[in-house]
This record gives sequence, structure tokens and C-alpha cells, in this order.
Amino acid sequence: MTTPQTVPSTNLLSPFDLRGLPLRNRVVMAPLTRGRAGRERVPNDLMVEYYTQRASAGLIIAEATTISEQGIGWVDSPGIYNDAQVAGWKKITDALHARGTPMFSQFWHCGRASHSSFHGGQLPVSASAIKIEGDMIHTPGGKESYEVPRALETSEVAAVVEDYRRAAERAKAAGFDGVEIHAANGYLINQFLDSKTNQRTDCYGGTVENRFRFLREVMDAVLTVWPVAQVGVRISPNGVFNDMGSPDFRETFTYVAAQLDGYGLAYLHVMDGLGFGFHDRGTPMTLADFRAIFSGPLMGNCGYTQASAEDAIASGHADLIAFGRPFISNPDLVERFANNWELNPPADVTTWSAPTAAGYTDFPAH
Repeated sequence: MTTPQTVPSTNLLSPFDLRGLPLRNRVVMAPLTRGRAGRERVPNDLMVEYYTQRASAGLIIAEATTISEQGIGWVDSPGIYNDAQVAGWKKITDALHARGTPMFSQFWHCGRASHSSFHGGQLPVSASAIKIEGDMIHTPGGKESYEVPRALETSEVAAVVEDYRRAAERAKAAGFDGVEIHAANGYLINQFLDSKTNQRTDCYGGTVENRFRFLREVMDAVLTVWPVAQVGVRISPNGVFNDMGSPDFRETFTYVAAQLDGYGLAYLHVMDGLGFGFHDRGTPMTLADFRAIFSGPLMGNCGYTQASAEDAIASGHADLIAFGRPFISNPDLVERFANNWELNPPADVTTWSAPTAAGYTDFPAH
């Protein structure tokens, strides 16, 4: 077991009003792709158990959930594009609500971070025909090299935006308390935002205003279904994951945050930590940078400990902190923080996305 941190969490464990949604504490369970939904991508009873084990979090953000078949890029990840998936998610939200825990759905389209084997031999889509370099992808047939994606035609973008709107309707039917638009970690929206992956010459490319257009259209579509106070957005300005990182990242994400601030979002979820690596295109952007731009609730993420999370909230740089990997092996993470109990050893990476209960629901509470 890891050594406990003797840190009073008077701020981290204090309640927070999230635009009218009461949270019992400021510990957020980050979205974690765990690959337990099976081939039909329908949330199941094992997933109900997993999430309810972690119900002491102030807010749970569901694992990244594909908005359409076109958006798929991960083995056995859940979707939210058919009625069976909605019914599966409803079991989870009902179980959490019975324990007083709110849950947001995270909308996911993998874009180029996918493979033709997920799509009947058709290439994955992206902002531009630029492949991910240096990595392999897990596919239904095993590890494969990434492919050069197909750039979405201008006329096709509206249909993808409509997929987000339909996902918003389904998330409401599934009983979620809000939704998070995943614009981070090198997935489709991030591919439109970054100049490295967006070399379009139409109205969705070139200037930062044009590169933001796709996210703006997704936002506006989702807001026809959900009040803005129940919609969050996730960004990763420093991230190198999925071969990202542009020289103009500071200009880009300063603009993105300023534009999103005008909406009155539930929160801006910033992957500010460098735990997934840094693209080294300049000085990393910090929560303090975003606090100067974004006036609404701000959520930090990536590599936080109890102590650094407490400091971020005490300093006023963050209102909420999302924890990912610590929640994998510590279903009672909040209680461990509250009592300065030791944390369980980190989960074996080979079990993160394995299709079993082992490494998923078998971690002991204190």
C-alpha cells in the first residue's frame, strides 16, 4: 500500500454548488475507459456494480461514450446511440441516484484515433487526412498500426453534429444529470481544434475561429436539449496523447476557453497535469492561466494527489479536481482522503481494459 498523506482536506471534501446541482464534495471521478461493455456496447450489471462502488464521489463522469457507430475506436467501450444502450445507462444512473450521486455522460467521437476494422473496412474520419504517428491501436483483431484517416467533407460535418444532438437526447432519457463534451486527448473535436491535425481550407480550418467552429456547432446542438448549466467541456491544452500538440496551442486554447466562458457552462474540465506526457511546444498551460480567462467552475485533472488537489482548491485555481487512476484501485477514494487511510496499490495496467471483473470490481474498500 502507498503511504497515506496526512493532509486535511477541508477544501477538497467541502460541498460545492455546481450551477444549482449540489455536490457533497469536490472529488470528481474522471471518465475512465474500461472496456467492459461487450461487443454490443451496452452498459451491463458489472458496470452498475463498478460505478456504485465509487458513489461517494461528489460527481461521477461516465467513461467516454461513443455518440455513433462512426465514433467508435475502442474495443468494448459503451455507446449511447441506441435504445438498449440508453436502458443500460439508466440502470447505472438510477443506482447512483439512489445513493445521492450525480452523473454526467461524456460524449466521444474517436475520429482518427480509430481503425477501419471498427468500421467494416471503411477508414476512420478526421478533420484532415493526417495519421497518428508512433503508436499502435488495439482493434477487434489485435494490435494494428494507425491508418491515414479520411477527411470529413464539409457537407458531412452537419451529420456528425446531429449525432451529438441525438446523443444529448439519449443521455437525458438515460437519466444523466448533465453531459460533458469530450474535446480533449486527441479525439475528433480536438483534431479540429489543433492546427497540427486540422489543415482544412474550408470554414472549419485555418484560423482559430474556424477551427473552433465544429466545437461551437456541437455546443449549440447539445444546448437545444440540455440547459447550459448542465453541460461541461473537456480540453487538454498540454496533451501529447494521440500524437497531439501544436506550436500555437496557447493561442488556440486561450481562445477556446474565452469563447466557452461566454456560454455559462457547468464547468470547464482542463487536463492541466502532465501525467500523460507533454508536447513540449512551449510552457505548459496551468489552471491559473485558465482561471484568468474562464469565470465559471473550473475542474483540474491528471496526476493530482490529495495534497496537490487541496492546494489547487485552496488557492482558488480550481473548484473541482477529477481523479482517474486512483479511483480504479480505490473505490472508496473519498473515504480514504477523509480518514488519511492508505491507498491500495495501483491497478495492473493489463487489467485497465480487460473484459473481466478482475481488476475492475474486486478492489477492497478500507
